[in-house]
Amino acid sequence: MTFEYFNEGKVLILGLDKKLTAITADELEKELKTRLKDIEEFIVDMSKLAYISSAGLRVLLKAQKLMNIQGKMTIKGAAPEVMKIFETTGFNEILNLE
Repeated sequence: MTFEYFNEGKVLILGLDKKLTAITADELEKELKTRLKDIEEFIVDMSKLAYISSAGLRVLLKAQKLMNIQGKMTIKGAAPEVMKIFETTGFNEILNLE
């Protein structure tokens, strides 16, 4: 898995591809701790993501809680397989999905 970051002022865009597993979720969590400082809008592009594990969901939940304080977080382009995981876990009610 690769993480693609794009900064545009106070906006951070994260592109995810392939699978967000327990191993890659830990790496992502560490990176987000520093990258989300001073960010007011966080956009997660999941158009190339095929699977997200429970560890990946945990990282998104932590990021959502932080962004609720700092600004706004939006998840865009989630594939049907990933949307099904969000719906099954109830994360579709927690996260801002487009």
